[in-house]
Amino acid sequence: MAKKSALGRGLGALIDNADEITRGKPLEGMDEIDVSKIVANPWQPRSRFDEEKLEELANSIREIGVIQPLTVRKSGNKYQLIAGERRFRASKIVGLDKVPAYVRTADDETMLEMALVENIQREDLDPIEIAISYQRLIDECSLTQESMSGRVGKKRATVTNYLRLLKLPGEIQLGLRDKKLGMGHARAIIGIEDAQAQIKIYEEIVANDYSVRKVEEVVRALNAPKNEESAPQEKAPLPEEYKQLSDQMSSVFNTKVQFSRGDKGNGKIVIPFKSDEDLERIIAILDQANTKE
Repeated sequence: MAKKSALGRGLGALIDNADEITRGKPLEGMDEIDVSKIVANPWQPRSRFDEEKLEELANSIREIGVIQPLTVRKSGNKYQLIAGERRFRASKIVGLDKVPAYVRTADDETMLEMALVENIQREDLDPIEIAISYQRLIDECSLTQESMSGRVGKKRATVTNYLRLLKLPGEIQLGLRDKKLGMGHARAIIGIEDAQAQIKIYEEIVANDYSVRKVEEVVRALNAPKNEESAPQEKAPLPEEYKQLSDQMSSVFNTKVQFSRGDKGNGKIVIPFKSDEDLERIIAILDQANTKE
């Protein structure tokens, strides 16, 4: 089945007047629909709902009503949700009989696309829910990572990073959903190929409250070649002229410039910096030197 090109521009292209929907303005054709006639979206990407936040939303609805209408489609004598399940659930908590909703005509495929794109834009999805939504857009809507990144308004690298989370052991994915570790921790763990080693690092993160930087250090140590883990060989001392040059450059850049030199005269110069601002300062010195030339 041909895909609808409107998906490429996100929810606003899939649903006419989507900007008005998200701002809660009245819409031509918007109805007040019986809550009892609304059924959940079978393709709902969100699988967990924070009960405390739902109660907060319910309290808001209790005070001022449903400001942002739901979006539904007609299905027999019922209405299926396309977007707005949190508002729907909160309205049921309040005990509303009717809710404002914009009724759309959509087939199953379009409904799936709209639900996935709309939910991906939410800020309260956990990383695994986002990753699953991306994977479903690829599998069920026949999208490539590149085309999907444009459609959901995310960089391809961002999409790739989320999809890689699905390769982690289930225990770690559950930890992500329960916020026992963050996206940065998970991205570092992915650098380890062995699943048992990944789980071991995950358990250490939970037990010791490791920072992302600490996890990156652990992963680097595990990935280090064996010959790098052995005791380093003594290096020949730098010739005096190299030491003098190192001192001169350290003075110019106001940082300890590091020299290394091999037996054949090859080597490298390292100019360390402490922050982005420090790097900009060093670049400015280099630019000034080039200008003088």
